Amino acid sequence: MTGALGARLERLASDLEGTLADLVRLESVSSTADAAVMRRSAEAVAALLEEAGASARLLEVEGAPPYVLAEAPGPPGTHTVLLYAHYDVQPPGPLEDWSGAPFEPAVRDGRMYGRGASDDKAGVVTHLGVLRLFEGRPPVGLKILVEGEEELGSPHIEALFAAHGGALRADVVVIADSTHWRLGEPSLTTSLRGVVDCVVEVRVLEAGVHSGVYGGAMPDALMALSRLLATLHDDRGEVAIEGLHRASPSAVDLEAADVRSQARVRPGVELFGEDDLATRTWRAPAISVLGIDAPSIAEAINQIVPVARAKVSLRTAPGEDAARAMSALVAHLETHAPWGVEVTVTPGSSADAFEGDTTGEVYDHFRAAIEEAWGRPPLDIGVGGTIPLVPGFERAFPDATIVVTGVGEPLSRMHGPDESQDLGELRRNILAEARALELLAEPPR
Repeated sequence: MTGALGARLERLASDLEGTLADLVRLESVSSTADAAVMRRSAEAVAALLEEAGASARLLEVEGAPPYVLAEAPGPPGTHTVLLYAHYDVQPPGPLEDWSGAPFEPAVRDGRMYGRGASDDKAGVVTHLGVLRLFEGRPPVGLKILVEGEEELGSPHIEALFAAHGGALRADVVVIADSTHWRLGEPSLTTSLRGVVDCVVEVRVLEAGVHSGVYGGAMPDALMALSRLLATLHDDRGEVAIEGLHRASPSAVDLEAADVRSQARVRPGVELFGEDDLATRTWRAPAISVLGIDAPSIAEAINQIVPVARAKVSLRTAPGEDAARAMSALVAHLETHAPWGVEVTVTPGSSADAFEGDTTGEVYDHFRAAIEEAWGRPPLDIGVGGTIPLVPGFERAFPDATIVVTGVGEPLSRMHGPDESQDLGELRRNILAEARALELLAEPPR
């Protein structure tokens, strides 16, 4: 890293790593933590932003954990840039799969391990680092929005914009919640898949009955549910729901060996689908069964199970309408059940996909800044995940330029055990964002 920004960042690096460790210790699991824990986490983020020179406050939306909004004015006539990250995290999952305690950060071989270290508390630290680099006096007007329910699908987006849209208005929105191509190989995320989910219930009896007395005459609910879920894919692993949109193929591709290694696929397990891997994971729909409610093995008795439920998630391709995709998913589940069993489908959350326009000076500045920080130009990539706030900003501020940047990379294992953040990549991410803001402050060409 060269230049005055890089020199200042080297002096701040140790403190910023300590800040990331402090944030990892906050057990801000939005799906399970009580309201007091989430509020304390929001207050901790707000205090850090205040210490870095911004004016911070909590935005209240009924039913949602507090949002944090910080502001640092820039010179008159400069752009207003909103920087986004989220402080909530996924549950840790089985503790035996971790090499250490999920909420006790540990640094090994230049990586910080802990739940949320990459997704997305490294995003929070990226924005904090930029504020500290500029000592609270950025070259453009800054707003920093930090959310507490992104991992739930940001269900209060519309309420947030209805109540506080004026305070969030900006010319440029930077979303620090994506991933890089590989360690040391930066990227800009130009598309995101959307997501819809539902709970499907299959019922065969009013109540359980003796499996010896009645077995052979009727199905059990688990068997029927299994057959219904199996109709969601064909024999090649392609999604079998009719009418879903598929986006144009990806311009770059992934290597099967890399995907298998990064995801730790067991030997012998085949990969789904027939398109190139980047198209399959970025540009096409995908179905996952996230959980099943039924008797556990420990609770099993000799009984025909009367009812079983599953949560089904559909990732939608860029260009797909979330409401249309939900209707297609519900219709498929309602019409493909075997043996005349009763099916009830309850729609859940939904979020639209994103396809960005990556032309223009804003993107030129970010590409130049990333190249300075990494020593190589960024690759334009898609990501198969969803960031619900992105289409929310598109709807609320159609004239704003939205830039989706990365913090982690495939080795970060976001949402999995032993999540981690490479600290060198974090420093480069901070430097790139700060340099991009400097370039945005220059007079237009």
